[in-house]
Amino acid sequence: MRTDSWDLPEPFIHRVTARAEHIDAFGHVNNAVYNTWLDETAWAHWDSFGFDKESCIAARRGMAVMRAETDYLAASYAGDELDVAVWITTSDGRLRAERRYQIRRVDTGQTIFRSHWKLVCIHLDTGRPARMSAELVAHYVVKDQVRATLEDAARAQ
Repeated sequence: MRTDSWDLPEPFIHRVTARAEHIDAFGHVNNAVYNTWLDETAWAHWDSFGFDKESCIAARRGMAVMRAETDYLAASYAGDELDVAVWITTSDGRLRAERRYQIRRVDTGQTIFRSHWKLVCIHLDTGRPARMSAELVAHYVVKDQVRATLEDAARAQ
């Protein structure tokens, strides 16, 4: 039975399975593994646009995390199947963007994790902020329904 819904409409979803090597001394998935799953999901989302890592390398551009806010809501364990959702929630089309993530158990729909990442485009040679490549601009677009949902939530506050 599903207990939660997605935080925002039209998520990109990447499914992962917690494996034995993800488990720490406390018997649950280690906190660092969640960030690996977020990164895998971001690249899967990127790939879904028909781009690949080589296009970033050729353009000498990439997105770097400036700030990450994370809520660990429940543990996961070896064998758990999890859906990792990502949304582009802000983009200026030049330098900055934001992504939000939500992880839910496949079997129950329970949300176990949320994160909000603030990103900046960097030049891969210098590590300094640089204008987004055409591919990054095309990828970092906020969907209309996501924008409307975020605006409605802001007005409700």
